[in-house]
Amino acid sequence: LDMEFDEEESYTIVGSTEANSLAFKISNESPVGRALMGKQKGDVVKVELPDGEVEYKVLNITRG
Repeated sequence: LDMEFDEEESYTIVGSTEANSLAFKISNESPVGRALMGKQKGDVVKVELPDGEVEYKVLNITRG
């Protein structure tokens, strides 16, 4: 959940060679990917991006 815009987003965290932002596949090395790794449902993470800080709440985790 993007806390600022109250919008649900779904990401798949992949290796850097598989990353495709248009398909919501983000690299485990990206700022968002690094911030989400190891988190659990209900956790809130803050991510520093070039255009400012973004806050996400983890709503669900699936492993595929």
